[in-house]
Amino acid sequence: MDTKKILIVSAHPEPRSLNGALAAFAAEELRRTGHDVRVSDLYAMRWRPEVGAGDFPGHDPAERLDVMGASGRAYAEGHLAPEIAAEQAKLLWSDAVILQFPMWWFAMPAILKGWVDRVFTHGFGYGTGSVGRALYGDGTLTGRRAMLSLTIGATEPSFSARGVHGHLADVLFPIQHGVFHYTGMDALPPFVVWDSLDVAGSRFEALKGAYAERLRDLFTTEPVPYRPLKGGDYTRTMELRSGREGPDAQGLAIHLRPASPR
Repeated sequence: MDTKKILIVSAHPEPRSLNGALAAFAAEELRRTGHDVRVSDLYAMRWRPEVGAGDFPGHDPAERLDVMGASGRAYAEGHLAPEIAAEQAKLLWSDAVILQFPMWWFAMPAILKGWVDRVFTHGFGYGTGSVGRALYGDGTLTGRRAMLSLTIGATEPSFSARGVHGHLADVLFPIQHGVFHYTGMDALPPFVVWDSLDVAGSRFEALKGAYAERLRDLFTTEPVPYRPLKGGDYTRTMELRSGREGPDAQGLAIHLRPASPR
């Protein structure tokens, strides 16, 4: 078996929580099957979520903080705060990334969003790519796979196409498309634990079995077929060209490549 390197980023304040158990299970299962695993437990690390001048030690406090400019210079010169540089090194080391978190208010927890805000700096997360900027489908992290493993207190139908909460694919679009695909990673379908307030006993054992299967297929599962920015589907103003969407595609689904006819 080909050994792969996987980074798990965990974001729950309680290690004994369902999310803590899933992160621990994933690390154990991946190691058991021969992979190399690193875990960033953001709460255990006391990760600071807010971006600030301290992220860029060379910044002159007398000058206005231009986050994009300061972060780009610090990244290029190797002067980022050590904790940021360490997380960037883990991402570059990895073949795949798993984000483990509970959905809070239709998004990832603030500490995980702060990990993205601070780690995905200019020159690393954006401002890169073959034409001098990050492109959807082409960036620093091209060639890596990324999967969300998340818990949701609601039921699956409530996040369906007609569900009151909105379609889950649309709710997760800012992460799947806006973080993973934007930086070049292949976004995989998420692993979701629904109705997560009541998971115990035999149900948890069944969940572990389902999650183990997803982990075994981490490098064979077909990614979400987002369109690359390059390739002709989009105009110079980054709009999808008329007629490129599938016959039934609506809303954010127009940014998916239509399935090939069989």
